Amino acid sequence: MTEILRKPSLRNRLLRHVLLPLAVTWLMGSALVVGIASYFAQQAFDRSLLDDAYLVASHVRRAVDAAGTLDLNLSAQEMSTVLFDQSESLYFAVLGPTGNLLAGHAGLRPEQFNATVKPQFAAMEYQGRMLRTVTIRRQEPGDFYVVMAQTTASRDSLLQRLFTFSIVPQLLLLVLLAAWLQHAIEDDLTPLADLEEAVGQRDARDLTPVVVTATTRDVQRLGQAINALLGRIAYSVQAQREFSGNVAHELRTPLAGIRALADYGLRQNEPHVWREQLQGIAQSQERASHLVDQLLALALADEAKQTLKNVPVSLDDLVGESVLRFLSRADAAKVDLGAKGIDHAVTVLGNAALIEGILNNLIDNALRYGRATEGASHITVSLEQTYQNVTLSVIDNGVGVAAHKLTQISQRWVQGASGEALKAGMGLGLAIVGTYAKLLGAQVEFKTVAPKGFCVSVVFPQLHVAIKPEDAKS
Repeated sequence: MTEILRKPSLRNRLLRHVLLPLAVTWLMGSALVVGIASYFAQQAFDRSLLDDAYLVASHVRRAVDAAGTLDLNLSAQEMSTVLFDQSESLYFAVLGPTGNLLAGHAGLRPEQFNATVKPQFAAMEYQGRMLRTVTIRRQEPGDFYVVMAQTTASRDSLLQRLFTFSIVPQLLLLVLLAAWLQHAIEDDLTPLADLEEAVGQRDARDLTPVVVTATTRDVQRLGQAINALLGRIAYSVQAQREFSGNVAHELRTPLAGIRALADYGLRQNEPHVWREQLQGIAQSQERASHLVDQLLALALADEAKQTLKNVPVSLDDLVGESVLRFLSRADAAKVDLGAKGIDHAVTVLGNAALIEGILNNLIDNALRYGRATEGASHITVSLEQTYQNVTLSVIDNGVGVAAHKLTQISQRWVQGASGEALKAGMGLGLAIVGTYAKLLGAQVEFKTVAPKGFCVSVVFPQLHVAIKPEDAKS
């Protein structure tokens, strides 16, 4: 629980992942905007300062005296007009080629004189104040420099206002966006919190679907996945309960019979009675063992529904192996067991273990209940191919199944007349066949055979017809 509390919530992570890049982007964008605005504002002020410098330079004249010195031809009133500014203080100096002051404010001179004629802008401290200066060089009517300087209070104030009016509204918008995002994310995460609460408070025995009130496709899919998982768990639990109930219910009778036979034998003193009772116990044990095998087969089939993968299977090989496996039992029961249609390759899409289960149950059923009442008994395992289907059939010449039971014979615990008469089996064999066939995508068909007999057919979709190497050689 402590480890969970240490981890950030999804809401905070989303806010951080959205707002952090947004704030960085906003900061970079604001810096870029302020920088560009500052650049153009500086250009405007510098252009005005440069115009004043050219204006002063245009009034420099060469004196008419014999020395021909340069002089600034501006009266005091004209000079006041040139240097007038409502918010800033202007300073100027006209300097000779060597830096000597010709006119203007003393001490106003650049750190170095550049021979180029291009205006040179710089910052300078003058009388304890920071000034923005421009220096221009003129060569007519003589070689001289004009230095024009201006205080920067108004431009600093402009840049400050520009920064304030650019940053503050955007910062306010960012705060409002963060508040809106927090509210929107909380609303979008509410269905997820409701789903968490519904699953967390769910009783372990309650496997009904969870009610999902989703506003987004992702939460809807999560709810569907949880409900699908609950459905699979419910199916598995139901299968386990059914298996447990079947085992508990159906084993009660053979176990009670075994106990009765044992009690009766213990009360007798004759060896032949003991032998008879032991034979009865052996038969009851075989019946119980067969029942358990069939119940386990059904349980495994139910489980296989979730994981089964069908692959190409050689059906003729499986039929041949199954017939050989039951041949000794058929000989002991004096039953003629044979196969037909396995002399060429037959391939279907399926699972070898399930197909073997189908063959084992069909042949076992035929050997148990399909023997003829008169004459020789015959059981044939047949394979037939058409363009669309492959049909696996087990045919006997026994008493068959009544017409009214043909629709019920594949249900669990339903037996034909022979099974009821012999009191053997529990009616699970054909139920297993039906379950396996459904898993394989096949269909089971039942029909009577004239004049006597019963046929169970499993119809597989046709995959392809292959030729075995030995068939090709022959």
